[in-house]
Amino acid sequence: MLRFELLATSGHARRGRLTLAHGVVETPVFMPVGTYGTVKGVMPRSLEEMGAEIILGNTFHLWLRPGLDELQAFDGLHRFENWRRPILTDSGGFQVWSLGEMRKISEEGVRFASPVNGDKLFLTPEISMQIQTLLGADIVMQFDECTPYESKGQLTTEREARDSMALSLRWAERCRSEFARLENPNALFGIVQGGLFESLREASLEALVAMDLPGYAIGGVSVGEPKAEMQRIVAHTPRLLPAGKPRYLMGVGTPEDLVDGVANGVDMFDCVMPTRNARNGHLFTRFGDLKIRNARHKSDAAPVDASCGCYACAGAGGSGGLSGGFSRAYLHHLDRCGEMLGPMLASVHNLHYYIQLMRELRLALEDGRFEAWRAQFAADRARGV
Repeated sequence: MLRFELLATSGHARRGRLTLAHGVVETPVFMPVGTYGTVKGVMPRSLEEMGAEIILGNTFHLWLRPGLDELQAFDGLHRFENWRRPILTDSGGFQVWSLGEMRKISEEGVRFASPVNGDKLFLTPEISMQIQTLLGADIVMQFDECTPYESKGQLTTEREARDSMALSLRWAERCRSEFARLENPNALFGIVQGGLFESLREASLEALVAMDLPGYAIGGVSVGEPKAEMQRIVAHTPRLLPAGKPRYLMGVGTPEDLVDGVANGVDMFDCVMPTRNARNGHLFTRFGDLKIRNARHKSDAAPVDASCGCYACAGAGGSGGLSGGFSRAYLHHLDRCGEMLGPMLASVHNLHYYIQLMRELRLALEDGRFEAWRAQFAADRARGV
Protein backbone atom coordinates (compact mmCIF):
# COMPACT_ATOMS: atom_id res chain seq x y z
CA MET A 1 0.00 0.00 0.00
CA LEU A 2 1.42 3.35 -1.07
CA ARG A 3 -0.12 6.56 -2.34
CA PHE A 4 1.95 9.63 -3.16
CA GLU A 5 0.46 13.08 -3.69
CA LEU A 6 2.44 16.04 -5.00
CA LEU A 7 1.13 19.15 -3.20
CA ALA A 8 3.53 21.95 -4.23
CA THR A 9 6.76 22.54 -6.14
CA SER A 10 9.49 25.16 -6.38
CA GLY A 11 11.91 24.45 -9.20
CA HIS A 12 12.82 20.80 -8.64
CA ALA A 13 11.90 20.93 -4.93
CA ARG A 14 8.70 19.11 -3.99
CA ARG A 15 6.18 19.13 -1.15
CA GLY A 16 4.32 15.84 -0.99
CA ARG A 17 2.31 13.43 1.09
CA LEU A 18 2.98 9.69 1.33
CA THR A 19 0.22 7.40 2.59
CA LEU A 20 1.39 4.00 3.84
CA ALA A 21 -0.19 1.08 5.69
CA HIS A 22 0.75 2.48 9.11
CA GLY A 23 0.05 6.15 8.48
CA VAL A 24 0.71 9.33 6.56
CA VAL A 25 4.20 10.74 5.99
CA GLU A 26 4.61 14.39 5.01
CA THR A 27 7.51 14.99 2.61
CA PRO A 28 10.27 16.09 2.40
CA VAL A 29 10.98 13.87 5.38
CA PHE A 30 13.98 12.80 7.43
CA MET A 31 13.79 9.21 8.73
CA PRO A 32 15.69 8.37 11.94
CA VAL A 33 17.73 5.18 11.65
CA GLY A 34 16.78 2.32 13.97
CA THR A 35 19.16 -0.39 12.80
CA TYR A 36 18.47 -3.01 15.48
CA GLY A 37 14.85 -2.03 16.07
CA THR A 38 15.79 1.03 18.10
CA VAL A 39 16.97 4.55 17.34
CA LYS A 40 20.08 4.60 19.51
CA GLY A 41 19.64 6.37 22.82
CA VAL A 42 16.14 7.70 22.05
CA MET A 43 12.85 6.53 23.58
CA PRO A 44 10.06 5.82 21.07
CA ARG A 45 7.90 8.30 22.97
CA SER A 46 10.52 10.99 22.35
CA LEU A 47 10.49 10.19 18.63
CA GLU A 48 6.72 10.59 18.56
CA GLU A 49 6.87 13.85 20.50
CA MET A 50 9.45 15.38 18.16
CA GLY A 51 7.29 14.44 15.15
CA ALA A 52 9.08 11.45 13.64
CA GLU A 53 6.65 9.97 11.11
CA ILE A 54 8.69 7.03 9.80
CA ILE A 55 11.82 5.24 11.02
CA LEU A 56 14.22 2.67 9.57
CA GLY A 57 15.04 -0.90 10.48
CA ASN A 58 17.76 -3.04 8.95
CA THR A 59 17.11 -6.42 7.37
CA PHE A 60 20.69 -7.66 7.72
CA HIS A 61 21.13 -6.90 11.42
CA LEU A 62 17.63 -7.96 12.49
CA TRP A 63 18.08 -11.24 10.61
CA LEU A 64 21.21 -11.91 12.70
CA ARG A 65 19.79 -10.59 15.97
CA PRO A 66 17.22 -11.29 17.37
CA GLY A 67 16.50 -13.63 14.44
CA LEU A 68 13.44 -14.47 12.38
CA ASP A 69 11.76 -16.83 14.85
CA GLU A 70 11.59 -14.14 17.52
CA LEU A 71 10.35 -11.49 15.10
CA GLN A 72 7.72 -13.83 13.66
CA ALA A 73 6.42 -14.51 17.16
CA PHE A 74 5.62 -10.78 17.39
CA ASP A 75 4.07 -10.64 13.89
CA GLY A 76 6.85 -8.40 12.68
CA LEU A 77 8.87 -5.37 13.62
CA HIS A 78 6.10 -2.92 14.51
CA ARG A 79 4.83 -4.94 17.48
CA PHE A 80 8.30 -6.11 18.46
CA GLU A 81 9.63 -2.58 18.95
CA ASN A 82 6.22 -1.08 19.83
CA TRP A 83 6.25 1.47 17.00
CA ARG A 84 2.84 2.21 15.49
CA ARG A 85 3.91 4.43 12.61
CA PRO A 86 5.50 3.50 9.25
CA ILE A 87 8.83 1.66 8.98
CA LEU A 88 11.21 1.37 6.03
CA THR A 89 13.68 -1.53 6.00
CA ASP A 90 17.00 -1.46 4.19
CA SER A 91 17.60 -4.67 2.25
CA GLY A 92 21.04 -5.48 3.67
CA GLY A 93 22.96 -4.53 0.52
CA PHE A 94 24.91 -1.72 2.16
CA GLN A 95 25.79 -3.86 5.18
CA VAL A 96 27.05 -6.62 2.89
CA TRP A 97 29.17 -4.03 1.08
CA SER A 98 30.64 -2.88 4.39
CA LEU A 99 31.81 -6.41 5.22
CA GLY A 100 34.63 -6.03 2.69
CA GLU A 101 36.80 -9.13 2.50
CA MET A 102 34.38 -11.09 4.70
CA ARG A 103 31.91 -11.54 1.82
CA LYS A 104 31.83 -13.08 -1.66
CA ILE A 105 29.39 -11.75 -4.26
CA SER A 106 28.05 -13.95 -7.06
CA GLU A 107 25.09 -13.89 -9.43
CA GLU A 108 23.05 -15.88 -6.91
CA GLY A 109 23.69 -13.61 -3.92
CA VAL A 110 26.25 -12.96 -1.22
CA ARG A 111 28.03 -15.51 0.96
CA PHE A 112 29.62 -14.18 4.10
CA ALA A 113 30.63 -14.99 7.65
CA SER A 114 28.34 -13.60 10.31
CA PRO A 115 30.05 -10.70 12.12
CA VAL A 116 28.20 -11.86 15.24
CA ASN A 117 29.32 -15.50 15.58
CA GLY A 118 31.14 -16.44 12.36
CA ASP A 119 28.34 -18.64 10.95
CA LYS A 120 28.36 -19.14 7.18
CA LEU A 121 25.41 -17.25 5.72
CA PHE A 122 23.90 -16.69 2.28
CA LEU A 123 21.76 -13.66 1.43
CA THR A 124 19.92 -13.47 -1.89
CA PRO A 125 17.32 -11.11 -3.36
CA GLU A 126 14.65 -13.71 -2.56
CA ILE A 127 15.77 -14.16 1.05
CA SER A 128 15.90 -10.39 1.53
CA MET A 129 12.29 -10.13 0.32
CA GLN A 130 11.24 -12.98 2.59
CA ILE A 131 12.84 -11.37 5.63
CA GLN A 132 11.37 -7.94 4.88
CA THR A 133 7.93 -9.44 4.35
CA LEU A 134 8.17 -11.10 7.76
CA LEU A 135 9.29 -7.78 9.27
CA GLY A 136 6.15 -6.15 7.88
CA ALA A 137 7.88 -2.95 6.75
CA ASP A 138 5.70 -0.37 5.01
CA ILE A 139 8.52 0.23 2.50
CA VAL A 140 10.78 -2.62 1.40
CA MET A 141 14.06 -1.93 -0.40
CA GLN A 142 15.36 -4.13 -3.19
CA PHE A 143 18.52 -6.13 -2.52
CA ASP A 144 21.34 -4.44 -4.42
CA GLU A 145 25.10 -4.30 -4.66
CA CYS A 146 26.38 -1.00 -3.35
CA THR A 147 28.96 0.07 -5.93
CA PRO A 148 32.10 1.16 -4.04
CA TYR A 149 33.97 4.38 -4.72
CA GLU A 150 37.23 2.48 -4.50
CA SER A 151 38.52 -1.00 -3.70
CA LYS A 152 41.94 -1.68 -2.21
CA GLY A 153 42.96 1.89 -2.96
CA GLN A 154 41.89 1.72 -6.62
CA LEU A 155 39.03 3.85 -7.93
CA THR A 156 36.13 1.89 -9.36
CA THR A 157 36.31 1.93 -13.16
CA GLU A 158 33.35 2.56 -15.43
CA ARG A 159 33.35 -1.09 -16.48
CA GLU A 160 33.31 -2.26 -12.84
CA ALA A 161 30.52 0.20 -12.03
CA ARG A 162 28.56 -1.00 -15.07
CA ASP A 163 28.88 -4.65 -14.07
CA SER A 164 27.81 -3.82 -10.51
CA MET A 165 24.86 -1.75 -11.73
CA ALA A 166 23.73 -4.52 -14.09
CA LEU A 167 23.87 -7.07 -11.27
CA SER A 168 21.70 -4.81 -9.10
CA LEU A 169 19.17 -4.56 -11.94
CA ARG A 170 18.98 -8.34 -12.28
CA TRP A 171 18.55 -8.59 -8.53
CA ALA A 172 15.80 -5.94 -8.71
CA GLU A 173 13.86 -8.17 -11.14
CA ARG A 174 14.26 -11.10 -8.78
CA CYS A 175 13.13 -8.96 -5.84
CA ARG A 176 10.06 -7.87 -7.76
CA SER A 177 9.15 -11.45 -8.65
CA GLU A 178 9.61 -12.72 -5.08
CA PHE A 179 7.78 -9.72 -3.61
CA ALA A 180 4.80 -10.54 -5.85
CA ARG A 181 4.97 -14.27 -5.07
CA LEU A 182 4.84 -13.51 -1.36
CA GLU A 183 1.82 -11.26 -1.94
CA ASN A 184 3.42 -8.58 0.20
CA PRO A 185 0.77 -5.82 0.52
CA ASN A 186 3.33 -3.07 1.13
CA ALA A 187 5.63 -1.12 -1.23
CA LEU A 188 8.88 -2.18 -2.95
CA PHE A 189 11.40 0.53 -3.91
CA GLY A 190 14.13 0.11 -6.52
CA ILE A 191 17.63 1.51 -6.00
CA VAL A 192 19.43 3.47 -8.71
CA GLN A 193 23.12 2.55 -8.86
CA GLY A 194 25.92 3.37 -11.29
CA GLY A 195 28.66 4.87 -9.17
CA LEU A 196 29.88 8.30 -10.20
CA PHE A 197 28.99 7.87 -13.88
CA GLU A 198 25.94 9.83 -15.02
CA SER A 199 25.38 7.60 -18.06
CA LEU A 200 25.24 4.52 -15.83
CA ARG A 201 22.88 6.26 -13.42
CA GLU A 202 20.59 7.01 -16.35
CA ALA A 203 20.73 3.41 -17.60
CA SER A 204 19.93 2.08 -14.12
CA LEU A 205 17.11 4.57 -13.70
CA GLU A 206 15.58 3.77 -17.08
CA ALA A 207 15.51 0.03 -16.39
CA LEU A 208 14.05 0.47 -12.90
CA VAL A 209 11.37 2.88 -14.10
CA ALA A 210 10.35 0.28 -16.69
CA MET A 211 9.61 -2.09 -13.77
CA ASP A 212 6.97 0.42 -12.59
CA LEU A 213 7.86 0.16 -8.89
CA PRO A 214 6.02 2.27 -6.27
CA GLY A 215 9.11 4.35 -5.46
CA TYR A 216 12.81 4.78 -6.19
CA ALA A 217 15.98 5.46 -4.23
CA ILE A 218 19.42 6.79 -5.14
CA GLY A 219 22.01 4.47 -3.59
CA GLY A 220 25.78 4.21 -3.69
CA VAL A 221 26.52 7.77 -2.55
CA SER A 222 28.28 8.86 0.62
CA VAL A 223 30.46 5.74 0.36
CA GLY A 224 33.83 7.48 0.58
CA GLU A 225 33.73 9.67 -2.52
CA PRO A 226 34.69 13.38 -2.33
CA LYS A 227 31.79 15.63 -1.36
CA ALA A 228 31.80 17.39 -4.72
CA GLU A 229 31.36 14.06 -6.51
CA MET A 230 28.38 13.14 -4.35
CA GLN A 231 26.84 16.55 -5.01
CA ARG A 232 27.28 16.04 -8.76
CA ILE A 233 25.29 12.79 -8.69
CA VAL A 234 22.60 14.26 -6.42
CA ALA A 235 22.26 17.25 -8.75
CA HIS A 236 21.90 14.91 -11.74
CA THR A 237 19.82 11.90 -10.76
CA PRO A 238 16.73 12.59 -8.58
CA ARG A 239 15.05 14.97 -11.02
CA LEU A 240 15.10 12.27 -13.71
CA LEU A 241 12.95 9.91 -11.63
CA PRO A 242 9.16 9.78 -12.19
CA ALA A 243 7.47 12.91 -10.84
CA GLY A 244 4.50 10.99 -9.47
CA LYS A 245 6.51 8.66 -7.24
CA PRO A 246 8.58 9.23 -4.06
CA ARG A 247 12.34 9.72 -4.37
CA TYR A 248 14.66 8.60 -1.59
CA LEU A 249 18.35 9.56 -1.16
CA MET A 250 19.95 6.85 0.95
CA GLY A 251 22.40 7.55 3.79
CA VAL A 252 22.72 11.34 3.37
CA GLY A 253 23.70 13.45 5.32
CA THR A 254 24.43 16.89 6.83
CA PRO A 255 21.74 19.58 7.13
CA GLU A 256 23.22 21.25 4.04
CA ASP A 257 23.06 17.92 2.17
CA LEU A 258 19.37 17.59 3.00
CA VAL A 259 18.52 21.10 1.82
CA ASP A 260 20.51 20.60 -1.40
CA GLY A 261 18.81 17.22 -1.89
CA VAL A 262 15.37 18.79 -1.59
CA ALA A 263 16.38 21.49 -4.08
CA ASN A 264 17.31 18.69 -6.49
CA GLY A 265 13.99 16.86 -6.12
CA VAL A 266 14.53 14.41 -3.24
CA ASP A 267 11.57 13.58 -0.97
CA MET A 268 13.04 11.19 1.63
CA PHE A 269 16.31 11.03 3.57
CA ASP A 270 17.94 8.89 6.23
CA CYS A 271 21.31 9.06 7.94
CA VAL A 272 22.96 7.88 11.16
CA MET A 273 24.72 11.24 11.44
CA PRO A 274 22.35 12.88 13.98
CA THR A 275 22.72 10.08 16.53
CA ARG A 276 26.30 9.03 15.70
CA ASN A 277 27.56 12.60 15.93
CA ALA A 278 25.57 13.10 19.14
CA ARG A 279 27.42 10.23 20.76
CA ASN A 280 30.65 12.04 19.90
CA GLY A 281 29.55 15.37 21.36
CA HIS A 282 28.78 16.99 17.98
CA LEU A 283 25.48 18.88 17.94
CA PHE A 284 23.70 20.53 15.02
CA THR A 285 22.01 23.90 15.55
CA ARG A 286 20.29 26.55 13.49
CA PHE A 287 23.44 28.66 13.80
CA GLY A 288 26.10 26.08 12.98
CA ASP A 289 27.59 23.03 14.67
CA LEU A 290 28.58 22.89 18.32
CA LYS A 291 31.19 20.58 19.84
CA ILE A 292 30.11 20.14 23.42
CA ARG A 293 33.47 18.67 24.47
CA ASN A 294 35.23 22.00 23.92
CA ALA A 295 36.46 23.53 27.18
CA ARG A 296 34.70 26.83 26.43
CA HIS A 297 31.36 25.18 27.30
CA LYS A 298 32.43 24.16 30.81
CA SER A 299 30.61 27.08 32.47
CA ASP A 300 28.22 28.05 29.67
CA ALA A 301 24.68 28.51 31.03
CA ALA A 302 23.08 28.81 27.58
CA PRO A 303 21.14 25.92 26.04
CA VAL A 304 22.56 24.20 22.98
CA ASP A 305 20.23 26.32 20.81
CA ALA A 306 17.91 28.93 22.33
CA SER A 307 15.66 28.75 19.25
CA CYS A 308 15.13 24.99 19.66
CA GLY A 309 12.06 23.51 21.34
CA CYS A 310 13.48 20.03 22.00
CA TYR A 311 13.58 18.48 25.48
CA ALA A 312 17.33 19.03 25.78
CA CYS A 313 17.07 22.75 25.02
CA ALA A 314 13.64 23.69 26.36
CA GLY A 315 12.58 20.87 28.64
CA ALA A 316 9.07 19.44 28.79
CA GLY A 317 7.54 22.91 28.61
CA GLY A 318 9.04 23.50 25.15
CA SER A 319 9.27 27.26 25.74
CA GLY A 320 12.89 27.80 24.71
CA GLY A 321 15.77 29.31 26.66
CA LEU A 322 16.56 27.77 30.04
CA SER A 323 12.98 27.12 31.10
CA GLY A 324 13.25 23.47 32.03
CA GLY A 325 16.05 22.76 29.57
CA PHE A 326 19.69 21.83 30.09
CA SER A 327 22.75 24.04 29.79
CA ARG A 328 25.77 23.53 27.60
CA ALA A 329 27.77 23.31 30.83
CA TYR A 330 25.65 20.37 31.99
CA LEU A 331 25.95 18.50 28.66
CA HIS A 332 29.71 19.18 28.72
CA HIS A 333 29.88 17.74 32.23
CA LEU A 334 27.91 14.61 31.22
CA ASP A 335 30.19 14.05 28.25
CA ARG A 336 33.35 14.46 30.31
CA CYS A 337 32.05 11.96 32.88
CA GLY A 338 30.88 9.43 30.32
CA GLU A 339 27.31 9.57 31.65
CA MET A 340 24.79 7.93 29.28
CA LEU A 341 22.36 10.85 29.66
CA GLY A 342 24.79 13.03 27.70
CA PRO A 343 24.51 11.24 24.32
CA MET A 344 20.80 10.63 24.97
CA LEU A 345 20.08 14.35 25.29
CA ALA A 346 22.38 15.14 22.38
CA SER A 347 20.61 12.55 20.21
CA VAL A 348 17.18 13.97 21.10
CA HIS A 349 18.42 17.43 20.16
CA ASN A 350 20.01 16.43 16.86
CA LEU A 351 17.03 14.40 15.68
CA HIS A 352 14.63 17.16 16.74
CA TYR A 353 16.74 19.63 14.74
CA TYR A 354 16.63 17.45 11.61
CA ILE A 355 12.88 16.84 11.88
CA GLN A 356 12.20 20.53 12.52
CA LEU A 357 14.39 21.39 9.52
CA MET A 358 12.15 19.24 7.31
CA ARG A 359 9.04 20.81 8.85
CA GLU A 360 10.32 24.30 8.02
CA LEU A 361 11.19 23.17 4.50
CA ARG A 362 7.68 21.87 3.95
CA LEU A 363 6.12 25.13 5.16
CA ALA A 364 8.42 27.16 2.90
CA LEU A 365 7.41 25.06 -0.10
CA GLU A 366 3.72 25.40 0.77
CA ASP A 367 4.08 29.19 1.04
CA GLY A 368 6.11 29.58 -2.17
CA ARG A 369 9.19 30.93 -0.40
CA PHE A 370 11.61 28.03 -0.68
CA GLU A 371 14.50 30.00 -2.21
CA ALA A 372 14.22 32.79 0.39
CA TRP A 373 14.10 30.18 3.16
CA ARG A 374 17.12 28.40 1.68
CA ALA A 375 19.15 31.64 1.64
CA GLN A 376 18.24 32.36 5.28
CA PHE A 377 19.12 28.79 6.26
CA ALA A 378 22.60 29.18 4.74
CA ALA A 379 23.13 32.56 6.40
CA ASP A 380 22.05 31.26 9.80
CA ARG A 381 24.25 28.18 9.59
CA ALA A 382 27.25 30.30 8.53
CA ARG A 383 26.77 32.66 11.49
CA GLY A 384 28.16 30.15 13.95
CA VAL A 385 27.23 29.39 17.56
